[in-house]
Amino acid sequence: MSAQALAWTMLGGALLDAALGEPRRAHPLVGFGRMARALETALHADRRVRGVAAWLLAVLPLSAAAGALHWALWQWSPWLGGAYAAAVLYLAIGLRSLREHAMPVADALQAGELERARAAVGRIVSRDTQALDAERVAAAATESVLENGSDAVFAALFWFALLGPAGAVLYRLSNTLDAMWGYRTARFERFGWAAARIDDALNWLPARLTALTYAALGRGRRALRCWRAQA
Repeated sequence: MSAQALAWTMLGGALLDAALGEPRRAHPLVGFGRMARALETALHADRRVRGVAAWLLAVLPLSAAAGALHWALWQWSPWLGGAYAAAVLYLAIGLRSLREHAMPVADALQAGELERARAAVGRIVSRDTQALDAERVAAAATESVLENGSDAVFAALFWFALLGPAGAVLYRLSNTLDAMWGYRTARFERFGWAAARIDDALNWLPARLTALTYAALGRGRRALRCWRAQA
């Protein structure tokens, strides 16, 4: 794919996300989640090697299939291949969804409705929000938006730019497995080790590029100071 075709394809995926938002029904990740749970049930053991095997079986075949189908469609018709790639990217990013989750928090805070703001932020963070004051509600929402700006948008674009649809699928599935298995609990301490570490590796460079982008588009010096102090 040429640089021009890549740019148009990425723009197409972003426009689809802006127009349609996250699919409300039958999102492919729902089916992937079911498959991942089945794999976990079948392969789980308190061993890292089992987690590595489960990750490989869950992610690599689907990523390879996405790349192979893109290649085949592109050979047949670049237009069809580009449309397919844009559709895959659309399913891998969630910028509109991120805004739809964050704006109710901002609107409630601006209206001085703390209880509504707490309820809204509780839908995007895992912590207990009932005791948070307005400043902490705003901080929790901001932290979630900043992190998910990398996870749900920038990193998927980054891996799509490098590897096409296969890269976007690889990243999104890896990120999903980290959310499912990447916990330091008795069940996942070893089994989920690969999912957590691979997701860290895939996010290492995109996260830093995201932070630099935030700094470039915002209050640069303050943003860089916060990045150094708070990561």
